[in-house]
Amino acid sequence: MSISISSAAAEHITRCLQERGQGEGLRVKIKPSGCSGFSYVLDFADRVEANDAVFEAHGVKIIVDRDSLPMMDGTEVDYVTEGLNRYFRFNNPKVKDECGCGESFSV
Repeated sequence: MSISISSAAAEHITRCLQERGQGEGLRVKIKPSGCSGFSYVLDFADRVEANDAVFEAHGVKIIVDRDSLPMMDGTEVDYVTEGLNRYFRFNNPKVKDECGCGESFSV
């Protein structure tokens, strides 16, 4: 199982953790939601739980619970700027379809 982190995502995560003044890394979870089936839930993790898998690159950690891990295997976490919009993009090879608004996906 692997998850990679782009340098742009690592820089953003580092900046956010510094502003918070604490945290182990970015927690990513997949939950049933939306019109296509699943969505990503993001939060900053202050600790690593026993059920977590940790992926580290560029000095930052992506923390994923083991239930979400099979759907995220091979994903690259990126951070993109498009015009005035900035957001995390998940380049997930397991995604088969996305809803029109981009909020949910199916595997």
